[in-house]
Amino acid sequence: MRNLDYGMIGNCQSAALISKSGSIDWCCLPKFDSPSMFAKLLDKNKGGAFEVIVDSSYVTSQKYIYKTNILVTEFNNGEDAFEFIDFMPRYKTDKDILQYPAEIVRYIKLLKGKPKFSVNYNPKLGYAKEDQSTQDKGEYIKTKTTTGNYDSVYLYSSFSHSDILEGNELTLEDNQYFLFSYFEKLLHQNVERQYLKMQRTRVYWLNWAENTTTYDLYNDEILRSALTLKMLTYERSGAVLAAATTSLPETIGEVRNWDYRFCWIRDASMVIKVVSGLGHERIAKNFLEFIVKIVPKKDEKMQIMYGIDGQKKLTEEILEHLDGYEGSKPVRIGNAAYHQTQHDIYGILMDVLYQQYLRFQNTLFYSEELWTITKSTIDIVKKNWKNADKGIWEFRTEERHFTFSKLLCWVAIDRGVKIAELLHRTDKLKKWKELRAEIEQDIKKNAWNEEKQAYAQSYHSSDLDASTLLMESYGFIDAKDPRYVSTVLATEKELCQDGLMYRYINKDDFGTPSSSFTICSFWFINSLFKIGKKKEAKRLFDQILTYSNHLGLFSEDIDFKTKRLLGNFPQAYSHLALIETAVNFSGQSEEDQVMSALNQETETDDSLNTI
Repeated sequence: MRNLDYGMIGNCQSAALISKSGSIDWCCLPKFDSPSMFAKLLDKNKGGAFEVIVDSSYVTSQKYIYKTNILVTEFNNGEDAFEFIDFMPRYKTDKDILQYPAEIVRYIKLLKGKPKFSVNYNPKLGYAKEDQSTQDKGEYIKTKTTTGNYDSVYLYSSFSHSDILEGNELTLEDNQYFLFSYFEKLLHQNVERQYLKMQRTRVYWLNWAENTTTYDLYNDEILRSALTLKMLTYERSGAVLAAATTSLPETIGEVRNWDYRFCWIRDASMVIKVVSGLGHERIAKNFLEFIVKIVPKKDEKMQIMYGIDGQKKLTEEILEHLDGYEGSKPVRIGNAAYHQTQHDIYGILMDVLYQQYLRFQNTLFYSEELWTITKSTIDIVKKNWKNADKGIWEFRTEERHFTFSKLLCWVAIDRGVKIAELLHRTDKLKKWKELRAEIEQDIKKNAWNEEKQAYAQSYHSSDLDASTLLMESYGFIDAKDPRYVSTVLATEKELCQDGLMYRYINKDDFGTPSSSFTICSFWFINSLFKIGKKKEAKRLFDQILTYSNHLGLFSEDIDFKTKRLLGNFPQAYSHLALIETAVNFSGQSEEDQVMSALNQETETDDSLNTI
């Protein structure tokens, strides 16, 4: 497959990627960060998949059921036609209990004729690393590891188990099902039960979509991105994942391959800010609770990222036995960046805390806890803002005084001042305002490059960086300020290629970047919009939307020449930036979004509120 032409299904417990031909090529159970059950995505020979095989007379097409995360792959040869309807169940029971089991339902719907197909059911447990056995147990087919750590998975089906295991041709005469489950089921499984799960899951997503703020422009794109971001939230903790995959390369054949199945404070905070603006306040509240649990209350180092259950140690390991996506090695699990120092996370955390105070009513206890985090964070920034760090792009060796890191240190103090004003804690204001002014002057003096007429990537550097385009959105500089306008234009000249942006073009630990980082292109379009070049911004936005896959999904990167999607997929960062940009074109300010979300929450019937 020459592009990431996959649909994602998920239920906020885990996720799976299904190709245009109906093959499950990536799935980890029971959780997002568990070892893979299917990993053909990372090794087409050894990884394992759950494939649908039809003859050449069939034409396939794929779509989501409107306003849901239920994926439909249709097979049609004119006379015979059927659908694989794939989903991971998520619904509320009659007793209002939320269900999101670690399983995939493949409901096969007969459309016409007597279609014939076969399946290649080939799970490979434990990242395809362990020996395993598969046996027909009568009620189900069980696959278990026979070496290494014990693991197992169950397949239930209305088809003959022997036909499944032997890959025999199956004739579809009525609706059938496959149920791929991490746990043995206690209730009898049949077609009717899977149909009920499908309809309940459909209702859940329709209700969730109904509670999403609507817009005059690009509403379908906004909603698909919002539904995707929701799938990347982890129900049990409130964490938000950067992406559902590991080791999809930024450039084919290179080594920039990372595991993104974790919660970056930076990424997740930006997701919360955007998604809560769409009316989904519960996601924001759940994430804030996750943050409060993991963030040190006082003098302890804060990490840039955590496991989805709050794990602090994310040891990186290379899976040598896997060939990688289109031969792009190494395949990594874990992420060594967890121990890096990146000062920008403090500003992003403080921005989220400020949004919490603005948007929600807090109990006295909760407010006191958040105030303690606020004071502690500002103390950390006060001690460290003058130090170099690894920066937003996670340079693995060199430390610098990155402009974006300094900017976010300013944001941390600025939001601390605003929180103190909201809480009437005037004793802190004078010193914090002085510190804010000091950081501001330091940035203006040391980050500005007179020759380039732009704010540079780092102090006293001539390299430019797309992250400086965010100076306006964080409130550091006005969009009409000549320095900001000049920075946008200089950055466009140096980093933009046919509407797509490099993060930077200077060498890093692995050479010179050669693909476009998707979110940077959205940042650039936003900056053009802000400085008044709205017609050009809209043209580029419409253009980049055509680079999504067939379902409107974006990965981390886009190849400049071929426009194929690269990097981990789907990428939360990319979709939140898409939403933010689209909302700008619809003309709603952040304040308008807050009011719209509050009004919508008030008017919505509680019985429909299944967020």
